[in-house]
Amino acid sequence: MDSGTINIKKWVVIYPVYINSKKTVAEGRRISVSKSCENPNCIEISDCCKHLKLPSAVEIDKAYPRDFMQVGRVRVQLKREDGTLLNPAITSRKHLLQKIAELVPRHPERVKKQEAQKAKKQEPQATTSTSGTSSKSGKGGKKKR
Repeated sequence: MDSGTINIKKWVVIYPVYINSKKTVAEGRRISVSKSCENPNCIEISDCCKHLKLPSAVEIDKAYPRDFMQVGRVRVQLKREDGTLLNPAITSRKHLLQKIAELVPRHPERVKKQEAQKAKKQEPQATTSTSGTSSKSGKGGKKKR
């Protein structure tokens, strides 16, 4: 490769399953349930890496090997070519996963979705009363022996 291109093959791979609190360790979760977040996606993880000032690349066409229906992964650069850390606050892959799991619930898109769901729940729901009628159709009668 020439020196002008960036080699992302050596970057750390993060699948959303690694920080998903809904998954078990056997299904691929890598951090504790108390530190993980619920159903993260690649875009949220990538935005969190940008917030931590780490270069990242989203690979939508890749799937998690244990669950091939889980599509997408993020590659993150932790160290430079000479081995020095890009962000001294993040020293390891596990520490990176924990920081991302902290930031994902505060992601702007996720906050908007939660506010929209709260607004829907607070709206008064129009209910139709069926106090006199029953939903069962009439031809039941007694069975003959």
